[in-house]
Amino acid sequence: MRVLVTGGTGFVGCHIVAALVQAGHSVRLLVRDRDKTRSSLAPFGADVVAAAQQDVVVGDVLDPQVVRGAVNGCDAVVHAAAIYSLDPRRADEIERTNVEAAENVLGEAVRARLSPVVHISTYAVLVRKGGTDPSLPLGDIDYPYTRSKILSEQVARGFQAAGDPVVTVYPGSTLGPHDPYRGDQSERLRWLAAGRLPIWPSGRTHYTDVRDVAALVAAVVNKCSESHRYVVPGHFADGKMIFGALERATGRKYPFVTVPAGLMLALLKPMDVLQRRLPAQWTMPAYAESVDILRRGTEFETSAATIELGVSARPFDDTVRDTVRWLVESGRLSAKYGVAQPLRPAAGGPA
Repeated sequence: MRVLVTGGTGFVGCHIVAALVQAGHSVRLLVRDRDKTRSSLAPFGADVVAAAQQDVVVGDVLDPQVVRGAVNGCDAVVHAAAIYSLDPRRADEIERTNVEAAENVLGEAVRARLSPVVHISTYAVLVRKGGTDPSLPLGDIDYPYTRSKILSEQVARGFQAAGDPVVTVYPGSTLGPHDPYRGDQSERLRWLAAGRLPIWPSGRTHYTDVRDVAALVAAVVNKCSESHRYVVPGHFADGKMIFGALERATGRKYPFVTVPAGLMLALLKPMDVLQRRLPAQWTMPAYAESVDILRRGTEFETSAATIELGVSARPFDDTVRDTVRWLVESGRLSAKYGVAQPLRPAAGGPA
């Protein structure tokens, strides 16, 4: 099967590309910068890089003509292109880009009768007080990134309601090795591992491993021909679980203070306003949006992914350990915070 992948040089996207290639699919990448395909996919080995570079379309997902040409000749599409950032400075860019990209890619794929049409969403669009599953109405988090993804999700659900084979995949807060852009989640873990953020809000949230996200997407491409919604299996983690995993990974002690989420939210809202006025390099990975998500304590129903597609969550300790190893080996975290054994090569794909 020939699969068009948008966002294939990003964190989730590059792992998806590797998983699809390892599953025997041909991939076509729609990217803005051809050179980034090699650097983003290099950790997965020469075979993955070579397979991905055979069919690359250079262009913008916001250009309908480019997208129309990219879907031509493909059997399925995985739409992973989006700006993932909780940085309030990027609010306007995030909302415009994420919604327009979903309209273009999903719309052109449906019109071209591709199947499945896989939309990479986020667990944040489902967040509300109490437990939830993807058949329930959308959540009510009202911050730029989540708002953009809720609007994108409405696009996907419109196609699903019409009977089109759109499958939505909902990752959680995603960690794991090989993040080409040092996204918000890996940056936050870097701060935690370095002891620079010894506080955590009360509450829990859904964490997933990027390799499990990729495995689920590959399974969807292999098995799904009708609309569906899958939350990626993961772990419902609080501060004790996160800092405990760091302690087991590094052998270091991480004392921390749990702050009531409501209080932290009140402190971070003015900080978000301040960060809008500061240079990008001064960003601190603590945002009101992430705390508002965490304080809802939303636990997700993920059994469909395991029962129907055979994908379950790997141990949380493994995810944290491998992320810390990668942060050290990529030079983003001092070796004194690392773990004993080197990260095994990724040439075998995101297994």
